[in-house]
Amino acid sequence: MHRFDALILGAGAAGLFCAAEAGKRGRRVAVLERADRIGKKILISGGGRCNFTNIHCRPENFLSSNEHFAKSALARYTPSDFIALVEKHRIPYHEKTLGQLFCDRSAQDITGMLEAECREAGVKIFLNAKMEEVQHTTEFVARTGSAEYRAPVLVVATGGLSIPKIGATAQGYDLARQFGLKITKTRPALVPLILPKKEQTQYSDLAGVSALVVVSADHQSFREQMLFTHRGLSGPAILQISSYWEKGRPLRLDLAPDREVTSAIRKAKTRNLSAARAAFLGVLPKRFAERWVDLHAPPNWTNEALDWLERDLHEWVLVPADTEGYEKAEVTAGGVDTAELSSKTMESRKVRGLFFIGEVVDVTGHLGGFNFQWAWASAAAAGRAL
Repeated sequence: MHRFDALILGAGAAGLFCAAEAGKRGRRVAVLERADRIGKKILISGGGRCNFTNIHCRPENFLSSNEHFAKSALARYTPSDFIALVEKHRIPYHEKTLGQLFCDRSAQDITGMLEAECREAGVKIFLNAKMEEVQHTTEFVARTGSAEYRAPVLVVATGGLSIPKIGATAQGYDLARQFGLKITKTRPALVPLILPKKEQTQYSDLAGVSALVVVSADHQSFREQMLFTHRGLSGPAILQISSYWEKGRPLRLDLAPDREVTSAIRKAKTRNLSAARAAFLGVLPKRFAERWVDLHAPPNWTNEALDWLERDLHEWVLVPADTEGYEKAEVTAGGVDTAELSSKTMESRKVRGLFFIGEVVDVTGHLGGFNFQWAWASAAAAGRAL
């Protein structure tokens, strides 16, 4: 039997960071990880470069059933706090677009840094520790096949359901339910969308073609690149809107933001299909421009028909068939209901000493480093309160 001041389930971004914060404050901490290595999701994030934060982090970059919940933690542990830690460990990094910070070398630098911080704080990390049961009487008892761990505090940092092939499970939600906490319905987020069969037939051979669009759904819109895939749509714009989209609802796409396209057709010597293609070529990638005009060309080229064509270009309505699911989702939206937790400490309001942090909580960031910032901020809030 192993005794500690705190047990943390999950050696991902939130779990490791929380362990280091608590360890620095003199707590004896054990991190129990079911996989054979730490930080698996960190290692594959950002194309292996780990987009570890975003310098423009604001509460508006997060969705939750309670839009105010994340504010306290985010205000108390900011991107500049994490950047200071990265710089302390002399990790070279760069800013990509829109405030996104990536490692110059690889995501391994971030897992190495978290491991070093844990080591320095005396944290014990147990790998291949598959939890068989967790009980709570006067303290928490976590049992694996070969060992028993006890502590007055349990922190659940098990992540969400996204990317099951690297070991995602529903364990965190099961534990929340076991202790009587409510779960906000979970769904894949930051995920590519699948088009219905008809549109797949029309566009699947454009896989790899991308265009700048403004995409809107449910009073949210994003202006970024959209990418065609063999089954549908992806790219930053689509991943962003997927967190807000609901099955059966339409997406609206502006394929030519801030541009008027049909004026060139109106001025052409002869208004016809080739004049339309020429006009669209200046706006959309060649193959997409030609395909779109072929599919959307009006039966005649009157001014009224051109008005309709212009409108269609700025309000292309699509109803995706579905998302690509948790296999391709970067994160899980929904999770442990924020009404069940203290926004200052992440502790359960029902069970003293039980904390939930990171992706398992109903707080989901936009694409671009925001989910990592939530992991650091929620972990710091809990780690400092243990």
